[in-house]
Amino acid sequence: MNKLGLLAFFMIALIGFSCTNTKKSEESSDASEGVMEAKAAVTLTKAPPSPEYPDARLLKMASTSTPTDSGNVVNYTFDVQNYELGVPTSDYETRGIANSGKGQHIHYIVNNGPYAAHYMPGVNDILDDGNYVVLAFLSRSYHESVKSDEAYYVENLTVGDVEVSEADLTAPHLFYSRPKGTYTGADAKKVMLDFYLLNTELSVDGNKVRATINGNEFMIDEWAPYYIEGLPMGRNEIKLELLNAEGNLVPGPFNSVERTVTLEE
Repeated sequence: MNKLGLLAFFMIALIGFSCTNTKKSEESSDASEGVMEAKAAVTLTKAPPSPEYPDARLLKMASTSTPTDSGNVVNYTFDVQNYELGVPTSDYETRGIANSGKGQHIHYIVNNGPYAAHYMPGVNDILDDGNYVVLAFLSRSYHESVKSDEAYYVENLTVGDVEVSEADLTAPHLFYSRPKGTYTGADAKKVMLDFYLLNTELSVDGNKVRATINGNEFMIDEWAPYYIEGLPMGRNEIKLELLNAEGNLVPGPFNSVERTVTLEE
């Protein structure tokens, strides 16, 4: 092979080597980006301000408990003042989160279980014999609780032939509200975290709420709604705990609660 042929051979080999390395580099970069995406961090961000209802009131007008063969039928009648049920909250289109097409409503919670939404000022429930804590509070159409002083009602409720045992409703309590259930499509991109507090405040140097989301811990020192982003499709585990200034769980029947929510395409 003459010098010219030998030079051409080395040039072709060099070009081939360079192309191979470039392809490997691109593949490595793609794999790296995939890992980063798979390990994308869950973020928790305070929600922007929402319409306030400082004069909103939720008052119990009457309640009854009637024993039946299938359980105790419990009925509540509420008086809602300075707040309109069944209408959309004015800024719902700007929130970018799940919204109820039925409008503003009442979140009704028994023993810190999942809430039931009620769009009229009445609640019907069926409870087994036992002792319960019933909490009801006003909610915006996108399920954000109204946190003004009189926008809730709470009581001990004993139904059936059981020994009365009441929770101390003057003590600090944490109640879970959102997220709940299954989120699909656009609603799955940003999910609201919201909870309800009684007889306590949060601060940097005082009580806090620890939110553990798929193993990621967030310390919350302000009672406000928050937006969760970065959740994967499928099941997601959320735990809320009310902690004191030393980082210990505040005693109470509801101050540690776990829920599972599902995201779907």
